[in-house]
Amino acid sequence: MCRHGAVPSVTDMTTPSTEPTPARTTEPAGRPQRIHGLDALRCGALLLGIVLHAFVPFIAAQPWFFHDRYGSVGLAETNFVIHSFRMMLFMTLAGYFGALMLDRRGAQRYVRDRAKRVLLPMIAFWPVAVFPLGLLALMFASTHPGASQPEVTDPLVMFGPGQLWFLLVLMECIVITVAVRALLIRFIGRERTSAFSERMATLFSSRAGVLVASVPYIVAVVIQGKPMSGIIEPATIIPEAAPLAGYLGAFSVGWALRRGSGALAGIGKDWAAYLVVGAISLSIMLIAQGQVPLPIGAALVALGGWCVTYGLVGVCMRFLTRPRPAIRYLADASYWMYLMHLPIVVAIGMSLADLALPVAVKLLITLVASSATLLLTYQLLVRRTPIGAWLNGREHRWRNAERRVP
Repeated sequence: MCRHGAVPSVTDMTTPSTEPTPARTTEPAGRPQRIHGLDALRCGALLLGIVLHAFVPFIAAQPWFFHDRYGSVGLAETNFVIHSFRMMLFMTLAGYFGALMLDRRGAQRYVRDRAKRVLLPMIAFWPVAVFPLGLLALMFASTHPGASQPEVTDPLVMFGPGQLWFLLVLMECIVITVAVRALLIRFIGRERTSAFSERMATLFSSRAGVLVASVPYIVAVVIQGKPMSGIIEPATIIPEAAPLAGYLGAFSVGWALRRGSGALAGIGKDWAAYLVVGAISLSIMLIAQGQVPLPIGAALVALGGWCVTYGLVGVCMRFLTRPRPAIRYLADASYWMYLMHLPIVVAIGMSLADLALPVAVKLLITLVASSATLLLTYQLLVRRTPIGAWLNGREHRWRNAERRVP
C-alpha cells in the first residue's frame, strides 16, 4: 500500500447566516447556505487524491501494488508537494464544518451523523474498495515474474483500512474534539469555553497563526523521521501517534476558525503571501532532496503545507463566491468518487503498464477513463438513491418528482 496521504471527508458544505459575507451567496429561502469557495476546495482536495494515486506507479521508490516500466522524477516531486498540504487542508475543512454542524444539531446528533457518514462507509465500502486491491496485485505479479511485491503477513495490515484510513482518523478527531469540548464546558463553563474558542480563532486567523498551526505537523514528522514523506498514514485500525497528532491539530484549527467572526475572510487578505511562503519552503526541500536536519526539514514541510492550505482557503474565500452548478455537482460526487476510485485506477494502470506510451499519455488515459466510470456510476447508482442521501446527507430527487412537489 502506498504510504502517502489520501483524502477526504465527509463534510457538510452548508452554513447558516453567520458566515462571513464574502463567502456567501443567496440560496432559496429555507435552505442553509453553501460556502461555494470551500465547496470547490473540498472537491479539489478529494479529486487530487485520485490524481496522486494515478501518479504512484511511475514513482519507483514508493511502495505500491505495481510499478510501470517507465518512471518520472517530476511526478515524484509533484506528489511530494501535493501530499504536503492536501490532507491538512481536508482535515481543516472537516473541523470547520464539524463545528458548524455541532452548532446546528448539538453534540449527540453531530457524532451520530458522523458515525453514519464517516465510520459506517469505511466499513461498508471496504469489501469493494480495499479488498480487490490485493487480488489485483496478485494477478499482476502472476503475469510479471520480475515485479516486486511487498509481503504482508500481519493480519492487522492485511485487513487494514487501506486508502479509507482517513475516515478512521477523522472519526478519532471528532470523538476527541467533542469529548474535550464537553470537559471544558463541564469544568470551566460554557461562557469561558466560548471565549477561549474565540481567542483561538483570532490567533489562527492572524499572520502568526500559521506558525502555531504548524506545530502538530512538525511533531508528527519528527516522530516519523521522514520529512519528505509528510505525515504517513496508519496501516491498521490501531491509532498511531504521528498521524493522529498531525491531523487532530489540523481538525482543531478548522474547528477554531469556525468560532471567529470573519476568521476565514481575514485569512483571505493574505492569500498571495501564504502561497509564496509555501512555495519557497517546499522548494527548499525539493532542492535539498530532504538532506537537511530532521527538525529543519519537518519545520519546512509543515510551514510549506500550512501556508499552501491557508493560501488556498484565502483564494477560494476571496474569488469563488458564486454558485457554479458543475462544481456543486462534482462536490457532491467527489465523496463517492474517492471511496470507489482506487480499484479502478489500479486496474487501468496495470493494463497500461507494459505499453510503450509516454507517461503523460498513460496518466491521461487513466484519469479520463476512471473519472468517466466514477461519474457515470455516481449519476446512475448513487446521486438520486438512498446511497447518495447516506453519503451526502441530503437527497437529490428526479426532476419530474421535484415538479410534483407543491
